[in-house]
Amino acid sequence: MTDQKVPVRHVLGLSGGKDSAALAIYLKDKDKGTVPDMEYFFCDTGAELPEVYDFIDRMEDYLGKEVIRLNSGRDFSHYLKLKGNYLPSPRQRWCTEALKIRPFEEFIGSDSAISYIGIRADEDREGYISSKPNIKPSFPFIHDGITRDDVFRILEESVGIPKYYEWRKRSGCFFCFFQKRSEWLGLKREHPDLFEKAKLYESAKDGYTWIHGMSLDEVVARAEHLEKNGTSEAVALNWQDALRFHETDEDPSEQSCLICSL
Repeated sequence: MTDQKVPVRHVLGLSGGKDSAALAIYLKDKDKGTVPDMEYFFCDTGAELPEVYDFIDRMEDYLGKEVIRLNSGRDFSHYLKLKGNYLPSPRQRWCTEALKIRPFEEFIGSDSAISYIGIRADEDREGYISSKPNIKPSFPFIHDGITRDDVFRILEESVGIPKYYEWRKRSGCFFCFFQKRSEWLGLKREHPDLFEKAKLYESAKDGYTWIHGMSLDEVVARAEHLEKNGTSEAVALNWQDALRFHETDEDPSEQSCLICSL
């Protein structure tokens, strides 16, 4: 009796950001017949921006295939309570492990899989690479020399640029602790209800705030002051232009959330 060869799964995670979306489109439109059948997934933390959910729906329509929604079965508040209300931070990124990495690795299980990651040829970062030996990474953009300008061109010619890039430089949770002051100010202006919800997670009693040593009210007050005096990065450019022509987006300190990429 001949052993049947177990098929390898090909998976591509969509974050709601520019690079992973462009990679999915790039591979779909690449030489027909040479690209393997792809499983698309989205790790839904339950705290994504409304624009992210809208963009994932748009991607699903363009790709003509379901984007599988993964989640941990519990929301952020549950894990925050388990952590004693200790907010995640660049040094304690427990939210990524609980809400993104664990659901992804459970989705793959013990299957052999190739995970396609949207790291570009003009970047110096790794993104998330699973430690599980059955999940192998693939970097088509690096192999094919695709750069940031190519990514914007791919999106402009297909589904368009995600709307949140008009005021913020990354996808993900509305309370992402990597946000700059101007981005917190953008959240307050674009989604005041979510800004207020982010404030509720802060604890004046224990000193747990999203920005060390500052409450969110203090953060946006400072951002408004900088904007008024013409010193905010948000004054001259929207984030779409900043990301395309000025901003770097490969800070190694910000890699933990990149199940797929920005």
